[in-house]
Amino acid sequence: MSKRWSYLTVEVKPSWTGIRQEDIQNELNRHGALGWELVNVALPPSWGKALLVFKKEQ
Repeated sequence: MSKRWSYLTVEVKPSWTGIRQEDIQNELNRHGALGWELVNVALPPSWGKALLVFKKEQ
């Protein structure tokens, strides 16, 4: 039987000084504690924000 996954995207918006490392770390810790595994980070310059992509087995 193949595994089934749920996916979650989380947007980390910048402060007035830009995207802060601690904001990303907080999101990683919060979702990791809930069983989500980080699979990708998108940092497109034109967006001005980070997009974290997580997955979790159903």
